[in-house]
Amino acid sequence: MAAPALAGLEDELTCSICLCLFESPVTTPCGHNFCAACLDITWAGLRDAFSCPQCRSPFARKPELRKNTVLCRVVEQLQAGPDAPAEGKAGGEPEGKAGGELGPSQVACDSCPEAVAAVQTCLTCMASFCAEHLRPHHESLAFRVHELSAPVRNLQQKLCQDHHKLLDFYCPEHRSCICCICLVGHKACSASSLPEAKAQIELQLKKRLTELRNQNDKASLAMNEVKIRERQVAEASAHNKDSLRNEFLEVKVLIEEQENQSVKKLEEEEKRVRDKFDYIHKVLGKKKSEIQSLKDKLESTLAVSDDIAFLEKAAKLQLPPTKDVFIPRIELDSNVMHSVCQSAALLKEALKKSVSQPEKRMEAGGPPRPLIEEKGPPQWKPKPFCLVNVPPPSPIKPMVPRKKPAGLQAPKGVKIPQQLPQESNVAADGKKIKPSKSVPNLASPDPDTSIESFLKKSREELLRYATKVTLDFNTAHNKVLLSEKNTKISVSETPQNYNSHPQRFSYCSQVLGFQCFKRGIYYWEVELQRNNFCGIGICYGSMDRQGADSRLGRNPSSWCIEWFNAKISAWHNDNEKCLPNTKATKIGVLLNWDAGFVLFLAVGEKVNLIYKFKAEFTEALYPAFWVFSSGTTLSICPLK
Repeated sequence: MAAPALAGLEDELTCSICLCLFESPVTTPCGHNFCAACLDITWAGLRDAFSCPQCRSPFARKPELRKNTVLCRVVEQLQAGPDAPAEGKAGGEPEGKAGGELGPSQVACDSCPEAVAAVQTCLTCMASFCAEHLRPHHESLAFRVHELSAPVRNLQQKLCQDHHKLLDFYCPEHRSCICCICLVGHKACSASSLPEAKAQIELQLKKRLTELRNQNDKASLAMNEVKIRERQVAEASAHNKDSLRNEFLEVKVLIEEQENQSVKKLEEEEKRVRDKFDYIHKVLGKKKSEIQSLKDKLESTLAVSDDIAFLEKAAKLQLPPTKDVFIPRIELDSNVMHSVCQSAALLKEALKKSVSQPEKRMEAGGPPRPLIEEKGPPQWKPKPFCLVNVPPPSPIKPMVPRKKPAGLQAPKGVKIPQQLPQESNVAADGKKIKPSKSVPNLASPDPDTSIESFLKKSREELLRYATKVTLDFNTAHNKVLLSEKNTKISVSETPQNYNSHPQRFSYCSQVLGFQCFKRGIYYWEVELQRNNFCGIGICYGSMDRQGADSRLGRNPSSWCIEWFNAKISAWHNDNEKCLPNTKATKIGVLLNWDAGFVLFLAVGEKVNLIYKFKAEFTEALYPAFWVFSSGTTLSICPLK
């Protein structure tokens, strides 16, 4: 195909990635062609999900590409232009050579009918001549003023289209070659001769080529560095995964050991009670045998019909006194059972707290502290995924010191205590108060935390802040009966035999929640039954446990609403505010510690406000409950 005919196919011979003519073209399985280098750059870094850049056809794996030799030859023919010698039809010899007189680098004479090599070109005649036809230029005086030069190829293409003069100059402003006549119209331009312009532009292109080569080298170095970083991150991540598994393996081993110890204590207590039952079985069996023996003797004596024989036999009977059968009270030791269950509950709460606090720290914007550090090369330090170990704000001490895990066995000498040690806080009056057991609220904070925004929320929206509330066994008054896993409160007809505890209420039949709340928004609900003498509220842990001031709402450390027969009141700092009666049996409590308010809501088909307290909280707050009359029951509702 001739070069002029190929000029119309330039768009078809262009790579769709770099928008230039194909360079080493290759063909994809879907039939599209691209430069080999462009396709390698496009697929660089991919391990799967290969697809055609033009039609997006997916490939299961990277295709094996081969060079399109036919398309490569067509591109080379187009780039060679019309000056490229066409291949002959026979023997591969050039068509215009005419018997070997014209070489591939020679210019043909314009006057010879056959292809004969020209020796010079006349720039005045604008034609090339062989030695025979150039003779008039040397012999005739009329041609001596003509300018001769070495043979010039493609002379017609090097002529000015307007003046038919040779293009001897280059205008950088118009980016075009001009002749000597055009030079007059380019006086304001900085035109220069073709060799000078070529040398200047060639120097610029070489400088640009050097910059591109440097950038290419930098890009290659950057790709290698990225691969190194990727490998380092993968190694660091694998190391962290192994360390994480070992850490959790140690935690599992320690928890299993604590479980085994707790179960062992329960089994020992069960064995103690069973031994007592066995002993009582033996005593009762012996007593039953003795009674049966006396019974048989009496029956045989009574069966004697002869009076003398009967009296003689009755006189020989020995009837020792017998007592009624007594069954002693045998039951499991409630203190042991409670201590084991309390230890498990405290361990669970400590684990929940330690797991949730790193997330809370990240939400607060605090940077995590790495537990595992990986050292990278001197020029770059990777930042792998790291475990975080944020110390909890509560006074609960760590369960065990950190040690290296040793397989599936617990480290020697390491035991989880039955009950986690706690530090006691001391109030200003010298009385000990409960330590903080703050439970973080993981619900995302609402952008508007005003009271009005919460009053507009539905129950489903309030449940975003739901938190678990259980009752603290150590704060319950002796007349308060706890049931259903410490979530139900009622009045006991007989005083409970609770152990003495500094946090236990001794004046009012009250109890506090086990959880305390600080720095967040929390919501819980309470179900009322026979709400004639009861109260629901919140209080500081430093509130008194003895005396009249220990009643909810009668001191500055507590806030509550109270049902007294048909009367509903809000109490704080011994100030009462009467409230309209409500028939709601489910009460919702929403505490916003940061904004400083607590809402008491009547929960039904709609959520209605009963009363709101506004205060500036300075300590951790505990849910608080008061029950007085027999039959009054408060139940903490489980929320999801």
